[in-house]
Amino acid sequence: MYGGGNIGRGFIGALFSQSDYEVTFIDVAEAVVSELQQKHCYPVRYVCSEGHEDVLIRNVTAVNGNDTKQAAMAIAECDIMATAVGARILKFIIPNIVAGLRRRWAEGRGPLNIIICENLNDANLIVEKMIKEQLTPEEIGIFDDSVGLVEASIGRMVPLQTDEMKDGEPLRVCVERYGFLPVDKSAFKGEVPEIKNMVPSSPFDFFVKRKLFIHNMGHATTAYLGGIKGVDYIFEAIDDPDIRTIAQNAMLESALALSKRYGKYLGDIVLHITDLLCRFSNSALKDTCARVGGDPARKLAPADRMIGASLTAVSEGITPAYIAVGAAAGVKRYIDETEGLEQGDATARKVLQDISGLSPEDSLSELICSYYEMLIDGHTIADLRRKADENKKKSLSNII
Repeated sequence: MYGGGNIGRGFIGALFSQSDYEVTFIDVAEAVVSELQQKHCYPVRYVCSEGHEDVLIRNVTAVNGNDTKQAAMAIAECDIMATAVGARILKFIIPNIVAGLRRRWAEGRGPLNIIICENLNDANLIVEKMIKEQLTPEEIGIFDDSVGLVEASIGRMVPLQTDEMKDGEPLRVCVERYGFLPVDKSAFKGEVPEIKNMVPSSPFDFFVKRKLFIHNMGHATTAYLGGIKGVDYIFEAIDDPDIRTIAQNAMLESALALSKRYGKYLGDIVLHITDLLCRFSNSALKDTCARVGGDPARKLAPADRMIGASLTAVSEGITPAYIAVGAAAGVKRYIDETEGLEQGDATARKVLQDISGLSPEDSLSELICSYYEMLIDGHTIADLRRKADENKKKSLSNII
């Protein structure tokens, strides 16, 4: 398990252990590595608004990622591998992966499947490109035949761990109970392994987009509007009726678009949204609007949650009347956090052009900016919700 952080320990590594694997974590956090080496176990706490349950994850150890020899040995000898290091860290772990693959091939071991648990579009293609840049032409041929890069959709919500959550145990990770792991069935080399709660599916792009354009987009919308409302936590934001209405309707806009594009039954997606809204209300997670809405530039990128969801809706003939509210709030947060930028319509349009790839004349840019102007003019979240309601009614009346 490359990455011993919140997702690595709190989700994927735990599933490996609960599937009767011996788990080796690779990480550069010396305190985490040392504790895992000494204890060979760690606690996971399932938390909800009604209480918590502690589970001990056993048969684990760790190696330091700065020790290339030990990291390569772990990769060479494993039966299954996963990464959960964060999109920005991926490039730093590639040399160890390449070293591990070379050792594996030299020892004549079988295929290796790497489950990529990163919040990143086309993560498998990105990792493949980075690995192949360090391989010879002959090695690329071996790689193509023997390495499966398996995309995963990470649905479990794991907040930043506070001292209160650790409750005196530095390795404890507090998580929600939801623990399903959809993965790309077609990407495996050889037999698909039996891993607890892993759901192999093909074609997989629907699950990637569902996670990004419904879960992540709805989560970010809740966070940005919660920040404007002045609340700290996601559960406080989603308890606000106007924020909940905007987030829910934004997710429904994406649901309609994805149902049309992929031919998926809308009712199943709506049930998923209902489950997500309940999970957003989990007060025990103490997930903050600041964390969930962090890095707004990435979240406003053309293919990411806010703009990607909006463009997908537009492409399927659906006006993103509510998604655009979340995008406008994201633009406001980006400008607030960027030194040298001042709030204003011209700045917002330039942000949407530079970061989101939308021309100032684009109808989506106009829609987002109309909400943004309401925000900087001091309108309430309720005002935004009413305006979104009007825009949705107009778009529906045009269809009828």
